[in-house]
Amino acid sequence: MGTKSLESIYGASVRAAAEQAAEARKKADRLAVEARNARMLGFKGPAQPSSTLGDALNAAYGYLEVRCIGCDTNQTFALDIVRRPKCTQVHELERYMRCKNCSQVRGYPYKRSQLVALRPTKISTSSPPSTWWPGGR
Repeated sequence: MGTKSLESIYGASVRAAAEQAAEARKKADRLAVEARNARMLGFKGPAQPSSTLGDALNAAYGYLEVRCIGCDTNQTFALDIVRRPKCTQVHELERYMRCKNCSQVRGYPYKRSQLVALRPTKISTSSPPSTWWPGGR
């Protein structure tokens, strides 16, 4: 005559609660990233405080779109290859961005870039670059 272990009694409810908490975190991160993107595109500038790398990756926004001020081109890069802690805010990455084309023309690292938005996919023909909202400053 044995007793039931706590795992068999409470295990399913604990796992279900953990799954619900993970889904809630993912939804909250996605909403925070979408709000930041709306601020960035609406105000044509940096939105601070911004999301962290970990929040963006958790929300499935794996790419950052950057605009070069020198040659007016938009490029994306993957956030999962960034060598920074996951608690680093996205707007802090702006000072490390360099345009490859402008740097080759000038002969030195050209760091005049502007963060545009976090994206779930790369820029392609089916997913064109983000555009600023009309009006404004």
